[in-house]
Amino acid sequence: MRNERLTIGAVAPDFNLPGVDGKSYSLQSFSGKSIVVVIFSCNHCPYVQAYEDRMIALQQQYQDKGVSFVAINANETVNYPGDTFEKMVVRAKEKGFNFPYLRDDSQKVADAFGAHYTPEIFLLDSERRLRYTGKIDDNWQNPDQVKVQHLKDALDAVLVGKPIDEPETHAIGCTIKWAK
Repeated sequence: MRNERLTIGAVAPDFNLPGVDGKSYSLQSFSGKSIVVVIFSCNHCPYVQAYEDRMIALQQQYQDKGVSFVAINANETVNYPGDTFEKMVVRAKEKGFNFPYLRDDSQKVADAFGAHYTPEIFLLDSERRLRYTGKIDDNWQNPDQVKVQHLKDALDAVLVGKPIDEPETHAIGCTIKWAK
C-alpha cells in the first residue's frame, strides 16, 4: 500500500533527485525561497500537458516573490517510455520550463509525499510545512474558463501570512504509474 497523502501542516520529506539540467536537487537547494511548490508531473499525461503553460506562467509571475516551483516525474518507464529521463530532458527544452524538472526513479519521493496524480500540487512554506495540496485550478481543459485559481490563491495567502481558504482540493489528472 502506498503512503497516505502528506497532511496539512506536516513537514515535507526531503529528497535528492537528478534534474534534467544535470544538477541534483533537495529541499535545501531552495533554502533561499519562502515557498516551494512541488508538482508531481510527467511527460505523457494530457492533464499535465494542458497545465504546463500555466505552470510556467505562475513560476514567472511568482519567482520574484521568493517562490520556486519544482516538478518531479515518478512514473515507471517500462510501460510509459515517454517518461524516461532522456525524454524529460527533451520535454523541458521544448516547453522552456523555468523550474527544475526532476526524476524520481525509485518512486520513494512520490510515495513519501503520498502523491497519487499528475499534476498534483504540494505547496510548502518557509519551514517546508505543507500549506496547500491538490489541483492548480478548476478547469484543466480550458484556461479561459477558469473560475477558481486554487494554487494562485494559496500562494497569495501564504505570501501575506493569511490562512488558505481551501487548503486541500482533489487533484485532477492521470494516476502516477507505479512500478509493480
